[in-house]
Amino acid sequence: MWKRKNEWLIKPPTDHPLETKYRPILESMIPSDPMSKLKLKRLSPKEEFPNLYGNYTCMARVLDLHMYTRQFNRATESGVIFDDIIRPGLEEPGTLTGPLTVGCLAGDAQSYIVFCDFFDRIIEAYHSYKVASHITLKSDFNHDNLKGGDDFDREYALSCEVSVSRCIEDFCFPVHCSRGERRSLLTLAKKALDQLAEKFPGKLYSMDELNTATEDRGIVMDAPPITLLKTGVARDWPDSRALWVSKDGTLAIWVNMDDHLKLVSSRSDANIQEAFASICINLVKMEEIYKKMRHWFIWKPHIGWVVSSPAEVGTGLTACVTMKLVHLPHHKLLNDILDRLRLRMEETDSPELYKISNQQTIGLTEVEFTQIVVDGVKLLIRIEKRLKDDAGIDDLVPAKK
Repeated sequence: MWKRKNEWLIKPPTDHPLETKYRPILESMIPSDPMSKLKLKRLSPKEEFPNLYGNYTCMARVLDLHMYTRQFNRATESGVIFDDIIRPGLEEPGTLTGPLTVGCLAGDAQSYIVFCDFFDRIIEAYHSYKVASHITLKSDFNHDNLKGGDDFDREYALSCEVSVSRCIEDFCFPVHCSRGERRSLLTLAKKALDQLAEKFPGKLYSMDELNTATEDRGIVMDAPPITLLKTGVARDWPDSRALWVSKDGTLAIWVNMDDHLKLVSSRSDANIQEAFASICINLVKMEEIYKKMRHWFIWKPHIGWVVSSPAEVGTGLTACVTMKLVHLPHHKLLNDILDRLRLRMEETDSPELYKISNQQTIGLTEVEFTQIVVDGVKLLIRIEKRLKDDAGIDDLVPAKK
């Protein structure tokens, strides 16, 4: 088993925390003492500090008593407190040898401002990207800018999937939203998907309808994923969760799961260029439809598209190719190669099949992250072929970036 390199060090909090750059925003948006509205039965920060022994998440690496104390008496206008933010990492502490997880979720968009010192450090630790208020991120949904991705060697690249998440302004995120909010979000999604279906036919299924109607497509969900149960995202299951599937089966849109919306384009031919084009075209259409309904996807210039997990802020995009690899997974340079390519490799339930995806989601555009996966997969195929022939690969190992 491999994991992302995490030899980075977390600097201890200083007396001048990162949130000072947001102070004008905080003063204009947040009541002087929002915590006074909440009557919480809590002891001191020291007595309430969580047990982080055996916790291998980014949250546990960043959090100490000093950081916890500074966040302790803060709350967003919707009532999100810091313990709500870190609870997912306490329920899912990760493992020493498993993939690195962030161990926290935002309860609403305002969480990224109120608890900015914490979230900025999480983003820096997980994505190796330093959040800066003077840098405005950019998006690029012009799929024509992607080079390649339609010509992988089919002996090695078997299938692909591109997904992107979005959250809607003025609604809490799934881990914190009320039943009424969740139902309102589903109502909005139904209206938007009805308009999308006028030119791109598809059908919306409730969770109750899902298993009987889509089992032949391999889409079955008898119960919510265990991770959603542990983090509280699956509260009131299956109330107001739904899945829209296009008639041609190339696009699926999840409603009220990890985020308000998640678009997924899957293909069995590993043509990631087509999958990415489908995401770009339909995501832009959905954004336009929501704007007409006076509901906007959440965007902040310094962190891009805002979603509930800091592991996906920036673009909210994951581009993934399933590959057959026999020799490379056991090579001593595997972790180094993946790190230099900025790729993540995950095992599947099938032997010799691995999912290759982008390691970060913030700092570059959607096209650039997908290009990293396209170029990386091509190189991994070349390396696998060399290893198959018992040839050296030193000249193929990419330089450090």
